[in-house]
Amino acid sequence: MNQVQTRIKILQKKLRRKKLDGLLVSDPHNRRYLSGYRSGDHGIGESSGFLLIPARERPYLLTDSRFNLQAAIESPDYTILLYPKGLTATLKRLLPELGIRKLGFESHYTIHATVMQREKNFSSTEIDFTPVSNLVGQMRLIKSEAEINAVFHSVQRNEQVFELIHATIEPGMSEREVALAIELTMHELGAEKPAFSTIVAFTGNSAHPHAVPGERILKSGDIVLIDMGLILNGYCSDMTRTFVAGRPDSIFRERLQMVRRAQLTGIDAVRAGVTCREVDRAARKVIEEAGYGKYFSHSLGHGVGLAVHEEPRISPRSRRKLKEGMVITVEPGVYLPDWGGIRLENMVVVRKDSGEVLNRNMTGLDL
Repeated sequence: MNQVQTRIKILQKKLRRKKLDGLLVSDPHNRRYLSGYRSGDHGIGESSGFLLIPARERPYLLTDSRFNLQAAIESPDYTILLYPKGLTATLKRLLPELGIRKLGFESHYTIHATVMQREKNFSSTEIDFTPVSNLVGQMRLIKSEAEINAVFHSVQRNEQVFELIHATIEPGMSEREVALAIELTMHELGAEKPAFSTIVAFTGNSAHPHAVPGERILKSGDIVLIDMGLILNGYCSDMTRTFVAGRPDSIFRERLQMVRRAQLTGIDAVRAGVTCREVDRAARKVIEEAGYGKYFSHSLGHGVGLAVHEEPRISPRSRRKLKEGMVITVEPGVYLPDWGGIRLENMVVVRKDSGEVLNRNMTGLDL
């Protein structure tokens, strides 16, 4: 039994336990996880296909003629069915044939207008559409060793891109120019695409955790914050590095070392059985004791896999316990409006007694 078949069997057991006859999968990450089908969506309102997974029977990949060949190649464990007259007409015919009366749908990835239209279209039928949240997402929380290996290779490729670009950064370049160079190099080194819009921020702009690269020109002595990630073989990487263009002064070095201590403390707290907020608290305490607590304005990290942001959330509010096989980021930062920001981010696998750092180069610079 291959990986896709195993996942389908696990999901079908979950559906039967929930007394559901099937599940309509619309989330593109869940779709890829369960089928291998790689085509993306152009937004939540425009889909390249749906998975219909009966609780007991062979699953279907429902799509249109644009994706027929791709679906057949990438999803051999599915019956490929085109919907030339639209999804609704196909479901109205197919669901009764399969004996599906109670069908779950992914409520987190279905817009309200779609739900209302679906209720109208199926009002005269006996089909009950039941909202289901995070059923497949819970399966994705724990990565197999094959998935962890895929994430590891994504992390290594991301670091390779950083090292190549870092060597070329010099005064006179703009934030946007550096960001474009990073994303071009990602493609040149075989990435599918960036995992998110690359952040490159100089000095004052680096005080914004999610800064947008602009036309700001790098000057000698400026802070450079780069947050970057790529998708390789479906799996994401996410990494942040902060350095100075030129010789760092004592203030930057002191604050960088403080953020690094916080990161190492957070990583040291990672192991199966601890709560997410305990890990967050361990790192946050270092920054608070250094007098910068109010400048650490976001959670410590998040899960990464087929999506760059997924569960678990390593936040002060999360009581979720870490489990072996989860992959998370540890990314403390401080952001001072009149000075700039520092963030260091690495990716960590949760193991029984520790956290396994996937990054080869822990900081990307000498401390």
